[in-house]
Amino acid sequence: MKVKEHEELLKTLKARFEKNMNRHKGLEWSKVQAKLEANPKKLRSLNEMETTGGEPDVVGHDKKSGEYIFYDCSAESPKGRRSVCYDREALEARKEHKPKDSAINMAAAMGIELLTEEQYRELQKLGNFDLKTSSWVKTPPEIRKLGGALFCDRRYDHVFLYHNGADSYYGARAFRGSLRV
Repeated sequence: MKVKEHEELLKTLKARFEKNMNRHKGLEWSKVQAKLEANPKKLRSLNEMETTGGEPDVVGHDKKSGEYIFYDCSAESPKGRRSVCYDREALEARKEHKPKDSAINMAAAMGIELLTEEQYRELQKLGNFDLKTSSWVKTPPEIRKLGGALFCDRRYDHVFLYHNGADSYYGARAFRGSLRV
């Protein structure tokens, strides 16, 4: 990242951190920023999260490892990650009308992980997300090997977990990621 991009991203993350203190009670931005500045690869990943519409924010701190935990906190699934199937295997299995990429592949390229169902439910305790969209979540191997994949959304003031063929993709479905710094 160029110096100006680095500075702009830190400014954006700081403003989001200060605007949404309910997501990270008791944490201090100066400590988060020090961690970020010491980890340029992680900062690049956060930039990817930001430029694809994820609006990453700190949602926790792992006291054992000392890592800060970021999740995509955009109100709806990140626009720059929509219309993707679940993984490379599903992408390659499609004979026609292939999506541009897969959630797992994009996340790996960004240096982030897909949220698990548990993490997705934790996120929903911090606000109302995916009221009109949905997000792929990490799928257990036993479901994936049978051709399925899982996604979640929030409707009727409840968080729902659903299944779909891993090769499916929709204009209103993306994925949310997590990053530990």
